[in-house]
Amino acid sequence: MRNSIMYRTLFSGALLLALVSPALGQDEMPVSGTDGTTSVDLAFITHLDADLPEQDVFIERVEGSGEVFRVTKGDHNMGAPLFAAAEMIEHDPANPDAVGPHPKGRSLGMTLGEWLKHQGTGTYTCTDGAGSLDVSFTGLVPNGVYTMWHAFVVMPHNPKTGILELPLGERDGSDAAFTADADGNASFVRNFKPCLQMSDTWTTAMLALNYHSDGETYGAYAGQFGIYAHIPLFLILPNREGI
Repeated sequence: MRNSIMYRTLFSGALLLALVSPALGQDEMPVSGTDGTTSVDLAFITHLDADLPEQDVFIERVEGSGEVFRVTKGDHNMGAPLFAAAEMIEHDPANPDAVGPHPKGRSLGMTLGEWLKHQGTGTYTCTDGAGSLDVSFTGLVPNGVYTMWHAFVVMPHNPKTGILELPLGERDGSDAAFTADADGNASFVRNFKPCLQMSDTWTTAMLALNYHSDGETYGAYAGQFGIYAHIPLFLILPNREGI
C-alpha cells in the first residue's frame, strides 16, 4: 500500500501543469522525424518555474517554531535553509492549504538558492524501437544521489484512473540511478528498449528528476517524498508525431 501511494503522488505536480497548461514545455521541445528517428530537445523546469509550490523541500518561516512550509513564489530569501518534513507529505500543488505548516524534519544541508540551481537540458531520440537519453545536469547537490523517472496519465484525467510511474530503463531501477560529481554536475546517458512513450491525445507523458537526500535508492520505489525523496526538476514530453 505504501508503494502505491508514493507512485500516485510522484508526478502530481507535473500532472497539474499538464492539465492547466498542456503546451508549457512542449513548444520548446520540437519533435522531428527522419528515416524513422524521432528527436526531442529536453529542458527541465522547477515547480516554481511552473508557478507551483516546490513540493518536497521546506523552509521554516518562524525560526524555532518547529513548523515548515513548502516554498512558493513569495519566498525570496535565497539564503533560507531547507528542511525535510517529519512525515511523508503527498504532492498537492493545487491546494493552498497544502503549503503548510507541516512538522519540521531534519536539515537538508542546503539553502533555497542552492536548491533552485538545479538545471538540466539534453536530447532524447528513438530509432527503430530503441531509446537514447542524453542529459547534462548542473547545480545538483555535490555528490548527491539521483534517479530519473518516466510517467504518464490518461487524459482527460480522472483520479480513479491513477498515474503510472516507472524508473527510466530497467523496471528494477538499475538504469535510473546516478551520482553528481563534487561540483554538482552530472551527465546522464542511457540507452534502453522500448522507446519512451510520448504524450498524445489521450496521454500526457513526463520525465522527472528525483533527489535522494538519504543517499539511497529503492529500485522500483521512488522513496518517501518530503522526507528522503525530493523532485527538483521535471518536464512534460511533447506529443508524438502524426496526431
